[in-house]
Amino acid sequence: MVAAVPIARVVRSGLEESVHLGHVAVCDVDGRLVGRAGDADREMFIRSCAKPLQAAVSLAAIGVEALPDREIAVMCASHNAEPVHLGAVRALLERAGLGPKSLLTPARYPLDPDEMARSQHAHPLFSDCSGKHAGMLLACVRAGWDTSTYTRRSHPLQRRVARAVERATGVDDVRAGVDGCGLPVHGVSLRAIATLYARLGVPERLPELETEAARAVEAMLAEPYLVGGRHRFDTTLMQTVPGVVAKEGAEALVCVSLPEMGVGVALKVADAGYRAAGPAMIEVLTQLDALDAGQRKALEAVARPPMLGGGEKVGSVEPLVTLRRR
Repeated sequence: MVAAVPIARVVRSGLEESVHLGHVAVCDVDGRLVGRAGDADREMFIRSCAKPLQAAVSLAAIGVEALPDREIAVMCASHNAEPVHLGAVRALLERAGLGPKSLLTPARYPLDPDEMARSQHAHPLFSDCSGKHAGMLLACVRAGWDTSTYTRRSHPLQRRVARAVERATGVDDVRAGVDGCGLPVHGVSLRAIATLYARLGVPERLPELETEAARAVEAMLAEPYLVGGRHRFDTTLMQTVPGVVAKEGAEALVCVSLPEMGVGVALKVADAGYRAAGPAMIEVLTQLDALDAGQRKALEAVARPPMLGGGEKVGSVEPLVTLRRR
């Protein structure tokens, strides 16, 4: 097992206070490792970074032309539960003829601080995964599957998702678990996740789901705000760099698809310290020559987020990651 490597540090008033370790894998559509830092073979759950593929499986039952971009984008989202997100989730449920009570997501408060302050109670609709669940419920209604058991591994929809993960990653022995939202979650190596993201950018490399995966990616690029929301890394990156697909996942896993380069990037912060993910990923994209000067400047607040003292900037989170190229 290869040790985690420094990927970001926290500097306050000129003193290095903390260092975050992590792993990075950059793979092409054939699964070849073209860059790495740390252990590219470290196994982990894909968590919410699987949502574009899960949405593609749902779209296979719903129909790729049946939904507008914003509803498909929220199916791929780990959203803030801002009004625009909740409106898209409700629209999916209405298409299914169902209400929020059909969602099997745990009750949550919105991720967005302003929306959280306005919320009087937790609700399944506020879950950052409610869009994925609403899309799955609509798929179940369209396919005639049971809507009360859609989170079980034995459900027809979840069996299709598991098969899609195997084919998209090229992994036959996918580890199974339970995600925070209650759905099955799939464990593979970091390089397998990077391969998945390379193939999302070249969807003809996704067997049986080419059209659906292309539609999911198209919707994410058309409506990046629906994928995350205010002050979210994936939304900000997609709004700044045209054609790049980005997705955040729990435990500080962040993935990016670079279709023009034919590669995918998967980055995991070892201690799940999410503040390190943005700076490290921007540095990886810079080393891959995926960002021009204007884009790097526009992403400066993400690449080096400020550390505050007394309300004033006194330091920043700085990247340390160095890719080893192959």
